[in-house]
Amino acid sequence: MRIAVLSRNPRGYSAKRFREAASARGHEARILDTLRFAIGLERGRPELIYRGKRMRKYDAVLPRIGASITFFGLAVLRQFEQMGVYTINESVAIQRSRDKLRSMQILSRYDVGLPATAFVRGREDVLPAIERVGGVPVILKVLEGTQGVGVILAESARTALAIVETLQSAKQQVLIQKFVSESKGRDIRAFVVGDRVVAAMRRTAQGDEFRSNVHRGGKAASLTLDPAFAETAVRAAQIMGLRLAGVDMLEGERGPQVMEVNSSPGLEGIENATGVDVAGAIIEEFERQVLFPEVNLTQRLRLASGFGIAELSVTEESLLAGRKLRDSNLSARGINVLHISRCDRVLPNPGGDADIELGDVLLCYGNLDELRSLVPPGKKGRRRAKQEPVPMALEAGA
Repeated sequence: MRIAVLSRNPRGYSAKRFREAASARGHEARILDTLRFAIGLERGRPELIYRGKRMRKYDAVLPRIGASITFFGLAVLRQFEQMGVYTINESVAIQRSRDKLRSMQILSRYDVGLPATAFVRGREDVLPAIERVGGVPVILKVLEGTQGVGVILAESARTALAIVETLQSAKQQVLIQKFVSESKGRDIRAFVVGDRVVAAMRRTAQGDEFRSNVHRGGKAASLTLDPAFAETAVRAAQIMGLRLAGVDMLEGERGPQVMEVNSSPGLEGIENATGVDVAGAIIEEFERQVLFPEVNLTQRLRLASGFGIAELSVTEESLLAGRKLRDSNLSARGINVLHISRCDRVLPNPGGDADIELGDVLLCYGNLDELRSLVPPGKKGRRRAKQEPVPMALEAGA
């Protein structure tokens, strides 16, 4: 397998580790300078030119696109996608993750812990927004900052107002966010690859610094992640459409609070802190997706009329929790359970003895009317608003 790594830093730690991990598994990873590409657009023939020559064939691409070259980097990545090359993070997902406001808007639709956040434009709206998120102190964040740059702690409302006005006058848009005091100077970075957390560390700020980023002098230590934090990290990455992500969370009184989902997390801090071969886990994910690709049901299946595919959440209202699959009456209704998703585990092709637990998600195939009837009456609108897994049926011909 030939993997193209898009990076402007071929001698950096992450680039070196990707090459080593690929080579150890019999693959080739080549570091390609993102800004040395040219894009060729012809009818029916998308292509990329690298350093003046038509690019060789690659099986997969690993994008490490810095914030300063996001526009051109994503254009190059989109061209790889048009050429049918697998990318672990797609261009649209990276674009979402780069905009802090857009990320928070997307995550807020789901049952994921978030610090209370506000976005305002007018001066007169700043002080009411501060009150809505819980009052001072507050965290102010510019929308496109990285590595802790553009993150400011404001101790008073007057200071916060002055900072917001100054940043807006410099054409910077600002988020106003609740300061999670119980997590002051600490956060958790969970490194998600595919559908699991492969490594996690707790970062702690030093001295009077409240930002725990390693680039700001924070210290990192390996961490055995609590299941609730692991589940939140995987869910946040999946909501953003990322198969590779560094999910930053605060340890709030009400559980994990997602601060950011980073689409190009570096390897040095996490590998040094944990000793985990994260680069190897990423290459293994490429093997799963390229050598044994997942089937996209929405594109590949041709279903009989009146039948479909749906995900069904097991809630208290569904009356399925605590039963064996054979006792669920699903089979008698013409519904086959293809697999059961439970936290970060998947139970494929479950037999009749399989237990159904509260919180499980059942991937089912069957009669559309029967699938629709499993949505509790009066809950369809609310459940869609929260974006919990619901019977989003794939009908014949869809």
